[in-house]
Amino acid sequence: MLNFSYSKLKSSHEGPWIIVDLVMLSLLTINLIWLLFDGLFATQAFKSILSSISTDIVSVYAPIHENFILYDFAFIAVFLTEFCVRWAVALVRNTYVRWYFFPFIHWYDLVGCIPLGGARIFRFLRIFSIFYRLQKYEIIDLRNTAMYRFVIFYYDVFVEELSDRIVVKVLSDAQNDIAAGSPLIEDISKQVIASRLPILTQWLSSVMVHVGESIEHSEHGESVRNHVQKSVGKAVRGNSQVSTLKLVPVLGRTIEKTLEQSVTDIVTQSVINLLKDITPEKIDDFVEHGLGRFSSEDHMLDQEVLLIVNECLELVKLHVSKQRWKESLNSK
Repeated sequence: MLNFSYSKLKSSHEGPWIIVDLVMLSLLTINLIWLLFDGLFATQAFKSILSSISTDIVSVYAPIHENFILYDFAFIAVFLTEFCVRWAVALVRNTYVRWYFFPFIHWYDLVGCIPLGGARIFRFLRIFSIFYRLQKYEIIDLRNTAMYRFVIFYYDVFVEELSDRIVVKVLSDAQNDIAAGSPLIEDISKQVIASRLPILTQWLSSVMVHVGESIEHSEHGESVRNHVQKSVGKAVRGNSQVSTLKLVPVLGRTIEKTLEQSVTDIVTQSVINLLKDITPEKIDDFVEHGLGRFSSEDHMLDQEVLLIVNECLELVKLHVSKQRWKESLNSK
């Protein structure tokens, strides 16, 4: 049901323009019906039907049909006048960034004014634009109408099918490019990572320094120190040479615990110093001389990564190609 809101009309301050829209809507309806009637009148079958009803209809309308373009020009004059007035109002209100944007945005109004059969069809778009303006100001509510739901559903179907095809095509091209031996990993490392390497190394250095300071902190690093202590203690107790210290009378157990604590402190402090001493320059040197040397295993890993990427793209394509509008249709 089409709901008309008088309160929204009053608050929008668009009353005069709504009246103009309603007048234009009436003229468009008359014009389009007349166009349809005149187009049918040009066929002999339609004339025969009219003659069977009344021969006077054919004889009276024949002169109008011969000069129909003149009557159509009268409608076109009204449409162009309304178009120019709206353009002038848009300039006064600064509706668009540039003064010449209006005819490009409302191109269908101009094309519909061309008195040719193919161009006249665009006059239908004027009707849609009028309803759009009324819906925009919430003066009418089309969302509860069957026509609106019908149009929106098939519009969503069209957009989903079109976008799915585009996405699948793009992903398929990417897969073909990868399968053809595209140096994707190398391009990423050179063009993406290399240009941002100073920032990344600086960030990584600051993170590692922060981790070292956190471990060194008496409260924040307690869990890490306890973990190191347990790991070192387990390693020390599992060492066969250290285990012989237990055989030393009286002092064996004390020496073992002292050694365990000393090794724990040394390992913990070594880790802290290692993290706190990391600088961006050291990370750069490690990346250049450590990660920069690739072996055959590294190249195999690159190929495996590309296969993973390809399989991920295939899953994305499968997910994108799923026609969700059918699920929506079945749920109804």
